[in-house]
Amino acid sequence: MIKHIVMWKFKENENERKQEFLDGLKSLYGIIPEIKFMEVKESVKKDAEFDACLISKFDNMEDLKKYKNDPRHVKVSNICKEIRTNRAQIDIED
Repeated sequence: MIKHIVMWKFKENENERKQEFLDGLKSLYGIIPEIKFMEVKESVKKDAEFDACLISKFDNMEDLKKYKNDPRHVKVSNICKEIRTNRAQIDIED
């Protein structure tokens, strides 16, 4: 099993689009079959280095690649690319 962890810092004054992105990301769980687990959370600290994170699980790297290339994910991801200032990611075996 592969655990895919991503964290984002968003531009100020993008609360509406940030929520659109986070809600869109959450909506992919149960829709894209390769996603075995997904959790999307926001930081409880306003001055944190990152504002939100995704923790998701996939059977293997091939399924993670399918998820990343799925048009539904790409559409949601494009919102994030427009409003983020920083991003960190790691994929680990779980």
